Amino acid sequence: MLIYVFKKKMKQIFLIIRRHNKLKDFKKIFANYTDIVSKQFKYSLRIIFANKFIYFLTAAVLFFLLVVIINFFSSSTSDIKDTYYILLFPGILLIFYPTTFGIQNDEDSGMLENLFAIPNYRYKVWLPRLLMIYILVFLLLFALILISSVVLIVVPVFEMVFQLMFPIFFLGSLAFALSTVVRNGNGTAVIMVIIGLIFWISSGILYNTEWNIFLNPFDLPNDMSEAIWSSVIYSNRLYLLAGTILSILFGLFYLQKREKFV
Repeated sequence: MLIYVFKKKMKQIFLIIRRHNKLKDFKKIFANYTDIVSKQFKYSLRIIFANKFIYFLTAAVLFFLLVVIINFFSSSTSDIKDTYYILLFPGILLIFYPTTFGIQNDEDSGMLENLFAIPNYRYKVWLPRLLMIYILVFLLLFALILISSVVLIVVPVFEMVFQLMFPIFFLGSLAFALSTVVRNGNGTAVIMVIIGLIFWISSGILYNTEWNIFLNPFDLPNDMSEAIWSSVIYSNRLYLLAGTILSILFGLFYLQKREKFV
């Protein structure tokens, strides 16, 4: 009987030791993972804010402040549809540089080959980076909308930033996809400017249709009912969302062709 109790106690002790070792291993793995994620986060931030991003950020803020000051001292009052266009251009400026020059900055910093050595690097490096860019642009636009609500006209902040994200994220994702093909920041920038001009010119033709990239959901046409307008907005946002997802998937797919980049 004593021998049986002794064996049972020893077995319990061994189980406790094994669990303790597993816990130590888990803590070590978790600490390593946290350290890797932290370093990747800091590196992605350096790439996002690298080189000329501060100029684009400054240009976006100065453009916004200039328009706000002009409207503030103007005799005519701005409405919500004007606020949408006032914020659209700064949003495009904010997302333009990090998505267009991201791969170029990786190459210039000498980190491109190291990133390709990471298993599933497309989903561990570029996908989180895109998410960080989108969150950053969202927060900056949110701040600009709050300022606009205080200085110009009160607008539904969350609805405004939500609607702005569709064309801005689409253009940013398209720039990312093109950068994986062109593999040069300046070349991608030129192509994106040409595409942006085409979209802007075509918006005059496709003004109140779901195919207009820059469709203003707050500008209800006089000859259209609210129900039809809501349907047009829904279709437009759905197309932009699909275009955003397809552009990201295309860019991630093209990134697997390492020989194109090294």
